Amino acid sequence: MKLKSTFLTFLLAILVSAGSFAQQGGQFRVLVFSKTAGFRHQSIPEGVAAVKKLGQENGFGVYVTEDANQFTDENLAKYDVVVLLSTTGTIFNDAQKAAFQKFVQSGKGVVGIHSATDTEYEWPWYNQMIGAYFLAHPRQQTLRMQVLDRSHPSTWHLPENWLWFDELYEFRNINPAIKVLINADESTYEPAKPMGANHPMAWYHEFDGGRVFYTALGHVEAAWANPVFLQHVHGGIWYAAKGKLPK
Repeated sequence: MKLKSTFLTFLLAILVSAGSFAQQGGQFRVLVFSKTAGFRHQSIPEGVAAVKKLGQENGFGVYVTEDANQFTDENLAKYDVVVLLSTTGTIFNDAQKAAFQKFVQSGKGVVGIHSATDTEYEWPWYNQMIGAYFLAHPRQQTLRMQVLDRSHPSTWHLPENWLWFDELYEFRNINPAIKVLINADESTYEPAKPMGANHPMAWYHEFDGGRVFYTALGHVEAAWANPVFLQHVHGGIWYAAKGKLPK
């Protein structure tokens, strides 16, 4: 009886281990990085949990860290996408920067979420890669989002006019090569530092051999429980990993 119980325990451990391995593997691997050296968003735990759940539901592996020492050539080679989840400030040293650049140059993907644009202000390559730097934001408000391009996996499901509540970023040092997906209609809310008719809120581009998707949304915790927003994030991750767009 004891032998049978020991065997069942051993078998259960194997099954649990195999299931965990399957969840971590999948069709591609994502490293979620949420280190902050400035303001820290309260929604980071919700964001991490939501991306992990997206991986479980959609067959890709999700690994989570706030340790920049994980940014080495050897370790980053394990992943297909790095998700910069509301990072802030200067978060990499020179060696880590070099490894991140090699990762992108090797044809891999990057997803920036919300304050990923409030990061690495003294690194010009990063500015061009992520697409812009944060400038300011007003109080949290509801506004009309103009979905300019619905041919991208992150926007396939969105209406042309999307009503959304969030902390709404304004930008500087915008890379002119980005392809804007979503624009903020400033006539529908009160901006802090107006950008005018061209106010991008989500974009993508190919950069230095890799693929980059960025969304300024995701400040509020409630966003990470919203299936429409989560599909937006999922589509961005999928694009960064696979690079597949309709022809």
